[in-house]
Amino acid sequence: MRRAEKYRAQGFDYLDVGVSGGIWGLDNGYCMMVGGEARAVERARPVLDTLAPPNGWAHFGKSGAGHFIKMVHNGIEYGMMQAYGEGFELIHASEFEIDMKRVASVWLQGSVVRSWLLELAERAFDQEGPDLANIKGWVADSGEGRWTIQEAIAHDVPATVLAHSLFARFTSRQDDSYAMKVAAALRNQFGGHAVKK
Repeated sequence: MRRAEKYRAQGFDYLDVGVSGGIWGLDNGYCMMVGGEARAVERARPVLDTLAPPNGWAHFGKSGAGHFIKMVHNGIEYGMMQAYGEGFELIHASEFEIDMKRVASVWLQGSVVRSWLLELAERAFDQEGPDLANIKGWVADSGEGRWTIQEAIAHDVPATVLAHSLFARFTSRQDDSYAMKVAAALRNQFGGHAVKK
Protein backbone atom coordinates (compact mmCIF):
# COMPACT_ATOMS: atom_id res chain seq x y z
CA MET A 1 0.00 0.00 0.00
CA ARG A 2 1.69 3.19 -1.20
CA ARG A 3 0.23 5.42 1.49
CA ALA A 4 1.60 3.21 4.28
CA GLU A 5 5.07 3.23 2.68
CA LYS A 6 4.96 7.02 2.37
CA TYR A 7 4.04 7.44 6.04
CA ARG A 8 6.59 4.83 7.16
CA ALA A 9 9.33 6.78 5.35
CA GLN A 10 8.29 9.82 7.42
CA GLY A 11 8.45 7.85 10.67
CA PHE A 12 4.74 7.08 11.01
CA ASP A 13 3.07 3.70 11.38
CA TYR A 14 -0.12 3.15 9.46
CA LEU A 15 -3.00 0.95 10.63
CA ASP A 16 -6.20 0.20 8.81
CA VAL A 17 -9.10 -1.01 10.91
CA GLY A 18 -12.25 -2.39 9.34
CA VAL A 19 -15.09 -2.00 11.83
CA SER A 20 -18.38 -3.89 12.08
CA GLY A 21 -21.13 -3.54 14.63
CA GLY A 22 -23.48 -0.94 13.21
CA ILE A 23 -25.44 1.33 15.48
CA TRP A 24 -25.46 -1.43 18.12
CA GLY A 25 -21.70 -1.15 18.53
CA LEU A 26 -22.09 1.49 21.21
CA ASP A 27 -23.84 -1.07 23.41
CA ASN A 28 -22.14 -4.29 22.30
CA GLY A 29 -18.69 -3.19 21.19
CA TYR A 30 -17.28 -3.27 17.67
CA CYS A 31 -15.69 -6.15 15.80
CA MET A 32 -12.44 -4.83 14.37
CA MET A 33 -10.23 -6.25 11.63
CA VAL A 34 -6.76 -4.70 11.79
CA GLY A 35 -4.01 -4.40 9.20
CA GLY A 36 -0.55 -2.89 9.69
CA GLU A 37 2.81 -3.38 11.36
CA ALA A 38 2.75 -5.52 14.52
CA ARG A 39 4.49 -2.83 16.60
CA ALA A 40 1.78 -0.30 15.67
CA VAL A 41 -0.94 -2.82 16.54
CA GLU A 42 0.66 -3.36 19.96
CA ARG A 43 0.68 0.40 20.55
CA ALA A 44 -3.02 0.56 19.64
CA ARG A 45 -3.95 -2.56 21.65
CA PRO A 46 -5.45 -0.63 24.63
CA VAL A 47 -7.80 1.26 22.30
CA LEU A 48 -8.76 -1.89 20.40
CA ASP A 49 -9.36 -3.80 23.65
CA THR A 50 -11.58 -0.98 24.93
CA LEU A 51 -13.73 -0.69 21.81
CA ALA A 52 -14.12 -4.40 20.98
CA PRO A 53 -16.00 -7.07 22.91
CA PRO A 54 -13.80 -9.90 24.27
CA ASN A 55 -11.95 -11.55 21.36
CA GLY A 56 -13.62 -9.01 19.07
CA TRP A 57 -10.56 -7.82 17.16
CA ALA A 58 -7.64 -9.43 15.37
CA HIS A 59 -4.54 -8.42 13.45
CA PHE A 60 -4.59 -9.91 9.94
CA GLY A 61 -1.27 -8.78 8.49
CA LYS A 62 0.20 -5.87 6.60
CA SER A 63 -1.58 -2.58 5.91
CA GLY A 64 -4.70 -3.13 3.85
CA ALA A 65 -5.48 -6.56 5.32
CA GLY A 66 -7.96 -5.16 7.86
CA HIS A 67 -10.11 -3.44 5.28
CA PHE A 68 -9.79 -6.40 2.91
CA ILE A 69 -11.27 -8.70 5.58
CA LYS A 70 -14.01 -6.11 6.28
CA MET A 71 -14.81 -5.89 2.55
CA VAL A 72 -15.25 -9.67 2.29
CA HIS A 73 -17.31 -9.57 5.51
CA ASN A 74 -19.72 -7.13 3.89
CA GLY A 75 -19.92 -9.21 0.71
CA ILE A 76 -20.94 -12.21 2.83
CA GLU A 77 -23.44 -9.99 4.66
CA TYR A 78 -25.03 -9.11 1.28
CA GLY A 79 -25.49 -12.82 0.53
CA MET A 80 -26.94 -13.60 3.96
CA MET A 81 -29.40 -10.71 3.74
CA GLN A 82 -30.48 -11.83 0.26
CA ALA A 83 -31.01 -15.42 1.45
CA TYR A 84 -33.15 -14.26 4.39
CA GLY A 85 -35.09 -11.92 2.09
CA GLU A 86 -35.82 -14.65 -0.46
CA GLY A 87 -36.76 -17.18 2.22
CA PHE A 88 -39.15 -14.83 4.00
CA GLU A 89 -40.65 -13.79 0.65
CA LEU A 90 -41.42 -17.44 -0.12
CA ILE A 91 -43.09 -17.87 3.28
CA HIS A 92 -45.01 -14.60 2.81
CA ALA A 93 -46.21 -15.68 -0.66
CA SER A 94 -47.42 -19.12 0.50
CA GLU A 95 -51.04 -20.10 1.05
CA PHE A 96 -50.33 -20.34 4.77
CA GLU A 97 -50.97 -17.33 6.97
CA ILE A 98 -47.66 -17.42 8.76
CA ASP A 99 -46.60 -15.03 11.52
CA MET A 100 -43.24 -13.84 10.18
CA LYS A 101 -42.00 -12.65 13.57
CA ARG A 102 -42.81 -16.08 15.01
CA VAL A 103 -40.79 -17.79 12.27
CA ALA A 104 -37.78 -15.62 13.09
CA SER A 105 -38.31 -16.22 16.83
CA VAL A 106 -38.39 -20.01 16.44
CA TRP A 107 -35.40 -20.06 14.09
CA LEU A 108 -33.41 -18.14 16.71
CA GLN A 109 -33.80 -21.06 19.14
CA GLY A 110 -31.01 -23.42 18.12
CA SER A 111 -31.64 -23.38 14.36
CA VAL A 112 -28.75 -23.70 11.93
CA VAL A 113 -29.75 -20.33 10.36
CA ARG A 114 -29.84 -18.36 13.63
CA SER A 115 -27.83 -15.14 13.56
CA TRP A 116 -27.81 -11.52 14.62
CA LEU A 117 -29.32 -10.63 11.22
CA LEU A 118 -32.21 -12.96 12.04
CA GLU A 119 -32.62 -11.22 15.41
CA LEU A 120 -32.86 -7.95 13.49
CA ALA A 121 -35.44 -9.47 11.12
CA GLU A 122 -37.52 -10.54 14.13
CA ARG A 123 -37.29 -6.98 15.45
CA ALA A 124 -38.29 -5.51 12.07
CA PHE A 125 -41.35 -7.79 11.81
CA ASP A 126 -42.31 -6.81 15.35
CA GLN A 127 -41.98 -3.08 14.67
CA GLU A 128 -43.23 -2.92 11.07
CA GLY A 129 -45.63 -5.87 10.86
CA PRO A 130 -45.45 -8.99 8.68
CA ASP A 131 -46.00 -7.10 5.41
CA LEU A 132 -43.32 -4.46 6.13
CA ALA A 133 -45.85 -2.15 4.46
CA ASN A 134 -44.08 1.08 5.38
CA ILE A 135 -40.75 -0.04 3.90
CA LYS A 136 -40.08 0.32 0.18
CA GLY A 137 -38.21 -2.62 -1.35
CA TRP A 138 -35.26 -0.44 -2.42
CA VAL A 139 -31.81 -1.49 -1.21
CA ALA A 140 -28.68 0.64 -1.54
CA ASP A 141 -25.14 -0.65 -1.68
CA SER A 142 -22.26 1.19 -0.07
CA GLY A 143 -19.52 -0.18 -2.33
CA GLU A 144 -18.08 -3.11 -0.39
CA GLY A 145 -20.18 -5.64 -2.32
CA ARG A 146 -18.92 -4.24 -5.62
CA TRP A 147 -15.31 -4.28 -4.41
CA THR A 148 -15.69 -7.85 -3.20
CA ILE A 149 -16.94 -8.96 -6.64
CA GLN A 150 -14.10 -7.08 -8.35
CA GLU A 151 -11.59 -8.90 -6.12
CA ALA A 152 -13.30 -12.23 -6.82
CA ILE A 153 -12.93 -11.58 -10.55
CA ALA A 154 -9.29 -10.52 -10.12
CA HIS A 155 -8.51 -13.79 -8.28
CA ASP A 156 -10.73 -16.10 -10.40
CA VAL A 157 -12.91 -16.93 -7.38
CA PRO A 158 -16.49 -17.93 -8.34
CA ALA A 159 -18.39 -15.74 -5.85
CA THR A 160 -21.79 -16.46 -7.38
CA VAL A 161 -23.96 -15.88 -4.28
CA LEU A 162 -22.20 -12.61 -3.52
CA ALA A 163 -22.56 -11.43 -7.13
CA HIS A 164 -26.24 -12.38 -7.21
CA SER A 165 -26.94 -10.51 -3.99
CA LEU A 166 -25.27 -7.36 -5.35
CA PHE A 167 -27.23 -7.52 -8.60
CA ALA A 168 -30.46 -8.19 -6.69
CA ARG A 169 -29.92 -4.83 -4.99
CA PHE A 170 -29.80 -3.20 -8.42
CA THR A 171 -33.09 -4.92 -9.32
CA SER A 172 -34.66 -3.44 -6.18
CA ARG A 173 -34.09 0.05 -7.57
CA GLN A 174 -36.21 -0.47 -10.67
CA ASP A 175 -39.89 0.36 -10.64
CA ASP A 176 -40.45 -1.65 -13.80
CA SER A 177 -37.47 -3.59 -15.11
CA TYR A 178 -36.85 -3.21 -18.84
CA ALA A 179 -35.07 -6.57 -18.87
CA MET A 180 -38.21 -8.21 -17.46
CA LYS A 181 -40.29 -6.44 -20.11
CA VAL A 182 -38.05 -7.97 -22.77
CA ALA A 183 -38.31 -11.41 -21.12
CA ALA A 184 -42.12 -11.12 -20.95
CA ALA A 185 -42.27 -10.03 -24.60
CA LEU A 186 -40.06 -12.95 -25.67
CA ARG A 187 -42.21 -15.46 -23.74
CA ASN A 188 -45.23 -14.00 -25.49
CA GLN A 189 -43.55 -14.24 -28.89
CA PHE A 190 -42.28 -17.81 -28.67
CA GLY A 191 -45.05 -19.38 -26.65
CA GLY A 192 -48.03 -17.08 -26.76
CA HIS A 193 -47.74 -16.55 -23.02
CA ALA A 194 -49.88 -13.72 -21.68
CA VAL A 195 -48.28 -10.40 -20.82
CA LYS A 196 -49.51 -7.91 -18.25
CA LYS A 197 -50.25 -4.49 -19.69
